Amino acid sequence: MAIRKMRVNDDPILRKKTREITEINDRIIELQKDMLDTMYAEEGVGLAAPQVGVLKQLIVIDIGEGPVTLINPEITKQEGSVVEEEACLSFPDRSGKVERPEFVTVEYTDLNGDRYEMECQGLMARAVCHEVDHLNGIVFLDRVIK
Repeated sequence: MAIRKMRVNDDPILRKKTREITEINDRIIELQKDMLDTMYAEEGVGLAAPQVGVLKQLIVIDIGEGPVTLINPEITKQEGSVVEEEACLSFPDRSGKVERPEFVTVEYTDLNGDRYEMECQGLMARAVCHEVDHLNGIVFLDRVIK
C-alpha cells in the first residue's frame, strides 16, 4: 500500500492542465494503485492524478460500487442539472453547493488500453465531472454557487 501526499489548497499543481496518457506502462499502473490507496485512506469517492502531484489524465472513483479507473476521460454528453453540496480532498474542511449535470456520458480508456463509453447519473455523474475538472485545472471552489 502506497499512500501519496495530497496536494491541497493553494498548491499550484491543482491549477495546471494535465497531459494525455499515451502509453499504459508499469508507472501508470503503480500510480493508479497508489491513487486508490490514497483515496481510500482519505475516505474520498474520487481522486485525480494532479491531487497527488502528477499531471496525467487519470482518475479513480468509487461511490461504493467498486473502483473505476478512467484514463484520458472525455465527457461527451450531459443532461439535466442538480445542485448539491460538494467537497474535495484537496480542500479539507471546505464545501459548497455546486451545479452539475444529472446525467453524463464519458469516454475513457481502461488499464488494458481498451476504450469504453459509460453512462453515469447521480453521484457517479457528479464524481466524474468533479474529477475531470481537476484534469483541466478547475477546482470545485470555482463552481460553488455564491
